[in-house]
Amino acid sequence: MNSTLWIALALGLRHGTDPDHLAAIDGLSRIRPRATNGVLFALGHGTVVTLLAVGVGHVVAGRVAFLGPWMLIAIGAANLWKVLRPSALSAPVKRPIVAQPFLLGMLLAAGFETASQLSALILADQTNPWVLGAAFSCGMLLVDGVDGYLAASTIGLAARGAANARAASRWLGLLVVTFSFGLGAAELMKLEIDRLALPLGLTLFAFVIGIRLWASGGWRMVSATEAAAD
Repeated sequence: MNSTLWIALALGLRHGTDPDHLAAIDGLSRIRPRATNGVLFALGHGTVVTLLAVGVGHVVAGRVAFLGPWMLIAIGAANLWKVLRPSALSAPVKRPIVAQPFLLGMLLAAGFETASQLSALILADQTNPWVLGAAFSCGMLLVDGVDGYLAASTIGLAARGAANARAASRWLGLLVVTFSFGLGAAELMKLEIDRLALPLGLTLFAFVIGIRLWASGGWRMVSATEAAAD
């Protein structure tokens, strides 16, 4: 890989920690509890970025960009309902269009043109845009894939009755609601928040990972205690 592709990979890693990614993937966990949410979201997002880099995606992206913030707000509304109705955590639900991670990733790529995404597109003139898009997508896959897996794990533990996981799920749900509504509203009002994206995203990512590890650690302790009692 040349230096341009390494930069694209790093930008993908950076982009995967953006608050809208974390809010979308974590929010999907309550609507569509699958460990593959993060991977599919990153693939959809990367597809649009790659098409933009190649130069064939601007027409379509421009026409659907307005849906991005509304999809994020819809996720916030769905999660607020889940937080207010915790008994529905493990109940089967219909899968609305907002629950399709690949499509959601595509819509947010079109609707949220963050600094890291724009920086990657600028590099398209320096290398093969298809390879550039693949490198950028790989970076996102690493971060969003881990986030999606851990999100599904926490929801699964909460559904099985783990006290720590239930508490973590509730707090993360409130966090998702706050960021989904906030980011969606900021985009609709055309507020410039790119300078806050990196510190906010990294802080949110560290907090989310930390609380999930706390949740899973509590479940392992309970399981070990029950095994010893048997």
